[in-house]
Amino acid sequence: MRFFTQANTDFYWSNLNLKWVYTELFSSIYRQTRNVHVANDVLHDAIVKFAVKNSLKQIHKPHAYLRGIVKNTIIDHYREAAYFIDISQTSDQEIQSPEQELSYQHSPEKIADIKQRMQALQNIIDCLPPKCRQVFWLHRIEGMAQTDIATDLKISLNMVEKHMIRALVDIALAKRHLLGE
Repeated sequence: MRFFTQANTDFYWSNLNLKWVYTELFSSIYRQTRNVHVANDVLHDAIVKFAVKNSLKQIHKPHAYLRGIVKNTIIDHYREAAYFIDISQTSDQEIQSPEQELSYQHSPEKIADIKQRMQALQNIIDCLPPKCRQVFWLHRIEGMAQTDIATDLKISLNMVEKHMIRALVDIALAKRHLLGE
């Protein structure tokens, strides 16, 4: 099987015009990424994916198919990049060692803050009507299914849903009020 063929000074590989790939397609990728190294990585990742797919099944419109792979590869690149912080743009104060982060998580201030938030949440729940509070507690805290709650409390499933909606709305409103949003 021949991978490279030549027609009119253009090289073809698996029905792809390599001149088009490394000029027009590469330029398009560069315009989207604004980084020549990322553009190279994206293009080569796309070519590898294309080669794997093409070895399994003949592709009828290779240029369109490769453009689709490139588009998805760029999206994947941006999604992956969103998980990382550019260390050159952060100050030394923002960067903490795992020991510093762990000590902050268990600091007296953090524990006091958590206790205050839990107490505020408990106060909100205590202000709910009795049935509403009971339904919320059974569903969210005890983990019971809404159908089981309806059976145990001898109320309709519709009422269970209404009690849950009321509890969630009241909690959300109280949270907004407390946080000043």
